[in-house]
Amino acid sequence: MQNQTTPLVLTFGVSDPVGALGIQADLAACAAHGCHALTVATSILIADSARVEDVQEVDPDWVMDQARVLLEDMPVAAFKVGALSSAEQASAIAEIVSDYTDVPLILDPFLSSLPDSGLLDEDMVSAIRQILVPQASLLMVSQVELARMAETWREGGEAAALGENVAEIIASGCEYVLVTSASTAAGAPCNKLFDRDGLLAELEWQALPGPFIGAGSTLSAALAALMARGHEAGPAARLAQEYTTGALAHAQRFGMGKLVPNKFFRAEQAGAGMTPSTHQPDHDN
Repeated sequence: MQNQTTPLVLTFGVSDPVGALGIQADLAACAAHGCHALTVATSILIADSARVEDVQEVDPDWVMDQARVLLEDMPVAAFKVGALSSAEQASAIAEIVSDYTDVPLILDPFLSSLPDSGLLDEDMVSAIRQILVPQASLLMVSQVELARMAETWREGGEAAALGENVAEIIASGCEYVLVTSASTAAGAPCNKLFDRDGLLAELEWQALPGPFIGAGSTLSAALAALMARGHEAGPAARLAQEYTTGALAHAQRFGMGKLVPNKFFRAEQAGAGMTPSTHQPDHDN
């Protein structure tokens, strides 16, 4: 028996019976990157591959107790905070991660598959902005989510450019912001990574036929795993997007609903070429 050397990622998020979202998705994506995910449920979904029908919130004290027991037993190399159910949960998690300032925190707090995405709860959005965002190594949000967050510090009806909203987030203490579902000047779809100096990278991606469920969870979990393994945010974002694109390109339809990203597509590709009669050593990797 040997001591643990696999990086551990403590992830907070929804429990999805399909395994496309939340902590189940994080388990698979972390495993695909050589990490082990420790999971803390923030809510339990009633869902299939087409839709989320209902959400049962986990008591914030239970969330805190789940995390504390794990952290007293094992060292973690990264945190990922996914979808939350209340401002009280945000406060509980913020208190926990504040004791581990040297551990990367990847924050992906809004889940479009949920009935209200969490964006309708003003108290929760404010709590995320005020007490979790300042502790984040990287915040991942869509342009819509960023604009909703900006309403917590701007006057009603006041609008600002994307870069201004990002600068406000980074000024609060967050190191990097990854804005998804953006576009380049030429109109190509991309994700944009910002740091304190402004736009760091435009990561273009090719639209694939869907619809998909769990694409965002796959991306943020891959980011958390890569940063747990020591990658800086820029290289991690590129590698995570490349991985997510592959998972979507090899997505599977489990039922009558949306396609689920295949987080183990690389292992399947490797296994396909390893039959005794056909396998040849790969000297390119």
